[in-house]
Amino acid sequence: MPNPPTVILVAGVSGSGKTTIGTLLAERLGWDYAEADSFHSEANIAKMRSGHPLTDADRLPWLRSISAWITERLTTGRPGVVTCSALKRKYRDLLAGGKPEVAMVLLDGDRDLIAARMKARKGHFFKATLLDTQFADLEPPAPDEDVLLAPITGTPEETVTYIIKALNPTPVAH
Repeated sequence: MPNPPTVILVAGVSGSGKTTIGTLLAERLGWDYAEADSFHSEANIAKMRSGHPLTDADRLPWLRSISAWITERLTTGRPGVVTCSALKRKYRDLLAGGKPEVAMVLLDGDRDLIAARMKARKGHFFKATLLDTQFADLEPPAPDEDVLLAPITGTPEETVTYIIKALNPTPVAH
């Protein structure tokens, strides 16, 4: 990226490590952090908890809420990290399109690795059986989208270091 980002959006399928990577990244930079799941309506959470994938209509208010959070960061100049699956190009366009201060990072891992991680996590509302619907919905970024693919085969710390080296964000002094 030519200029350091104000907002970093950490994207990927469920179980790819968005919360872990987003939290670590925000901590290392001293930036605000927002978890995508906190923007979901109770109806969306109930739907996913019962094993049903969300539709585009279900996701739209959620995406608009995340977009509003991003816009607020850009308006106030307060840097932040936010997570969101952002599986489809139209979602990524809604969240980051036309906003050069937003860096999009897609956590990149294969289905088997992510499935193993999902089986190990406890207490999350997203059913591991929905993972295939996430991969079916995932539209790999086109070259013109300027999305950083961050491998998740190493430790979360290694992934965060990779993202920081690639994007060169400006840490906030404590």
